[in-house]
Amino acid sequence: MSHPVLIVDSEHGMRSALTNALSSGGYAVESVSDGSQALDRLRRDPFSLVITDMQLPEISGIEVLTEVKRTSPHVPVIMTTADGNIQSAVEAMQKGASDILLKPFSEETLAVMVKKIHKRSNGRGRDGSGVHIQGPGRSSHMVTQDPQMLKILKLAKEIAPSKATVLIQGESGTGKEVLASFIHNHNGGSGKPYVAINCASLPDGLAESELFGHEKGAFTGAVNRKVGKFELAHQGTIVLDEISEMLLPIQAKLLRTLQERTIDRVGGTKPIPVDVRVIAISNSDLRNAVKERKFREDLFYRVNVIPFTVPPLRERKGDIGVLAQHFLEKYGGLYRKPVSRISEEALSVLQGLEWKGNVRELQNVMERAVLLAEGDTLLPEHLFLEGGENHQQTPPDIRPGITVKEMEKELIFKTLKEVDDNRTYAAEMLGISIRTLRNKLREYREA
Repeated sequence: MSHPVLIVDSEHGMRSALTNALSSGGYAVESVSDGSQALDRLRRDPFSLVITDMQLPEISGIEVLTEVKRTSPHVPVIMTTADGNIQSAVEAMQKGASDILLKPFSEETLAVMVKKIHKRSNGRGRDGSGVHIQGPGRSSHMVTQDPQMLKILKLAKEIAPSKATVLIQGESGTGKEVLASFIHNHNGGSGKPYVAINCASLPDGLAESELFGHEKGAFTGAVNRKVGKFELAHQGTIVLDEISEMLLPIQAKLLRTLQERTIDRVGGTKPIPVDVRVIAISNSDLRNAVKERKFREDLFYRVNVIPFTVPPLRERKGDIGVLAQHFLEKYGGLYRKPVSRISEEALSVLQGLEWKGNVRELQNVMERAVLLAEGDTLLPEHLFLEGGENHQQTPPDIRPGITVKEMEKELIFKTLKEVDDNRTYAAEMLGISIRTLRNKLREYREA
């Protein structure tokens, strides 16, 4: 993180402990003892992360969080609390908190959480950590004029007020997450929690705890009670992205949650009722996963209540122009560039591409083009950094005698370098699951 971390806590001992823990991890740290000082510092100086206690004198931690999200919405905020009140945690998440730390917590727990948020902040807005919790500012707007997409949006708006479970399938980059957000927001979602989880990125052995929480002492390292993501999504929406990658034992527990509308914390003694709308997302066909015995058939029927399939961009060519203009205006404003129109020649090039990466690929191309454009018109030469007209990535070196495994390894490492080691995005570009990518990297380390 280029800017320091701001710690806000009225207890001197806690400020010192947090400062020492983060400083030893290589972070620059500044601390204040109350909300007024925090707001004053935030007005004067930039910070990469704010860690604030909920219970502060005069100005509360929630008020600090609200002000951070109003003035600097990109700055993540971790809330700490000693009382473990679920309603307070849910309120904090609704207002945009990145995560909650229950006191007392270990230095290791803090370090893992800060590192996770650090990676998320450096991941071009893509969450490689497995968990993303979005506050009330999430967009519900979808840019389309395609008749098939308009039908999907009409149905999505009609079913949004219900609590029925939704399954969204489609290729990577088609806008499945945007559709999930659209459904959430058309159910009055601006004041309700929205918790999105990448199931493939959940840590092995900790997936159950992440989803359903655990009690203090439930296992080695459980030094305090953890509130799971289902509880944090109470009365809101939980999105289970890449659900096909969920481990079978966790699938069984998810099935029970969907049937009973209750969760069991690890080490808990009684079920806890949860009121959530579940939206499952999959890049692959879940029916095939059922046939391959990688996904439970009974769970498939539980999540397949209201199914949507988002078509790839190549099947909705009419959206290429309107999406390109949308991204042109978005990044033109973001980077303060005067470019405001797309030339006919550039639009013709865009219309002729395959867009294997779908809308996400188009977005990336337009962001780069805006940065390269010099006048008010985007030209064909602004679309690509390299001179080729086929818009294909540079393939790995093909040399006589090179094995398929060596080519695979070379392609994976080149892709990771291209996306600044963001594994989630690399897996999407490669067309594999993040768990497969993780296993491949483990093989290379052990070789």
